[in-house]
Amino acid sequence: MEELWCFVKAVSSLRHTEKVKVKRRQTCTGSPPEMPLFGNTFSPKKTPPRKSASLSNLHSLDRSTREVELGLDYGTPTMNLAGQSLKFENGQWIAESGACGGGDRREAQRLRKRNQQLEEENNLLRLKVDILLDMLSETTAESHLMEKELDELKSISRRRK
Repeated sequence: MEELWCFVKAVSSLRHTEKVKVKRRQTCTGSPPEMPLFGNTFSPKKTPPRKSASLSNLHSLDRSTREVELGLDYGTPTMNLAGQSLKFENGQWIAESGACGGGDRREAQRLRKRNQQLEEENNLLRLKVDILLDMLSETTAESHLMEKELDELKSISRRRK
């Protein structure tokens, strides 16, 4: 078995560096082969430092200075939707005054007012339905109690006969 081990080591020494050859000689002399447990750890090359993402100092300027320096005044966002021009102001899309802008605004206000009235009417009707259901459950409970009392009275009157 030891001869086979020496032969394997001799063949592998042809492929490896001089350091391996020295170890083969040591193992063939009778000492058991060494297998380092934590030796020959992987050590990758150090990566070169990254280049700076931006060489300009524009990111450090505040918004007003950038607008003055670079002319970044974009104005309000606008879009054209179904032939109507809309602009974004104060967090809402508003129709720009144009061909039929004034009439549309009045119509929208009228519809909002009508919608508000209908919502209030709907809330009132829901309240009425709730009240009617409460009244129905109360009268049902009362009728059940009366039927129970009537049945008790009938059974008492039958016993007397």
